[in-house]
Amino acid sequence: MTSITNGLNNYAQYGAAYARTAGAQTSLAGILNATSDDVLPSASNAATQLTLSAAARAQLAGGSSKDYSAVISDSRAAIDKLYKAANVSAPYDASGKPTVDLSGLDRRALFAIASNAGGRFTEAEQTLAATNRIAQFNAALSPATQTAKLIGDYSTVYKAAASYLDGASSEEKATAIWQAERAAITKGLAATQSDPSKIPAGISNDPVAAYLARYPSGSATTTQDLGSVAKQARATLDDQAKQATAAGKLLVYDPARKTGQQADLSVLDNRALSAISLNKDDLFSQEEVFAAKRELDGRNRASILTALKQSQTSGNPADFSLGLLNAYSGMSAEERTATNWTPAFRDNAVQSYKATTSLLSMLKRG
Repeated sequence: MTSITNGLNNYAQYGAAYARTAGAQTSLAGILNATSDDVLPSASNAATQLTLSAAARAQLAGGSSKDYSAVISDSRAAIDKLYKAANVSAPYDASGKPTVDLSGLDRRALFAIASNAGGRFTEAEQTLAATNRIAQFNAALSPATQTAKLIGDYSTVYKAAASYLDGASSEEKATAIWQAERAAITKGLAATQSDPSKIPAGISNDPVAAYLARYPSGSATTTQDLGSVAKQARATLDDQAKQATAAGKLLVYDPARKTGQQADLSVLDNRALSAISLNKDDLFSQEEVFAAKRELDGRNRASILTALKQSQTSGNPADFSLGLLNAYSGMSAEERTATNWTPAFRDNAVQSYKATTSLLSMLKRG
């Protein structure tokens, strides 16, 4: 494959430290301190979505049990398939815009590419993988940062960062950078226990402090317009209907139906389900709208239950409100409308968190 190494605009400059140092990983804090916002994947600068097939994604999703050499080989094959589908030979075009979308690759695969595991990936491929990795980190911290602004408690951002880093593969955890950053986050968490209203300072290798310095109110998430999301959802459902017809069945949306092929709404994210539920362009039948609302309601209940379980596990009842606020902060405006998570709901959760925290503080002093 041809590697683009010269003349790249700011899209490809992002993550260049990964490419230049190959196996030597660059810290999240270092990248956040050295780059600008417009290099991140977004609706305006991302490649036309030429994503992996379900079979290809399944092959990549071997989890931590898959041998790392297989992860490297599968990642190489996945990129080559994307090139073939897009009729390109490199991840950036002459203007520096991405030609392929790596968002279908899991975190372990992106790490393999960004670190040039096995020497199988070009400099430009490492760069594109690095942009996706930092975008994942930003996405993990943004909801918690928005919540922190609401409740005045930055420990929630450090908890989100700890959860993100703990989800790394064993290969990533073995790097000195991961270990230094995880230690920094542990120190940051300890500091926020003393004063949660202040961002800890002076901690080396602290990616949270670097993130908050750049995005004090949380990083923006550039999304496709809802009309485009609705059209993609329509295409997904139409494709399922064609597959059902080919199998001699009718695509159905009622779980109680004993005949037909059940529509699989699990492949749609919450924003796509919201687009169907709101049905602003009248692209969907009432049956499809009802099914989307039912799926969203189920995911909502799961989100609430997760927040409740977290509070039970931690022994801190305030964590229930915290979980709800993080879920709210992670939603788009359309998702909030579709699920009826209103500003009043958010404000009640904030009041509940502050009241519970205040009571717990009084009990500790007593």
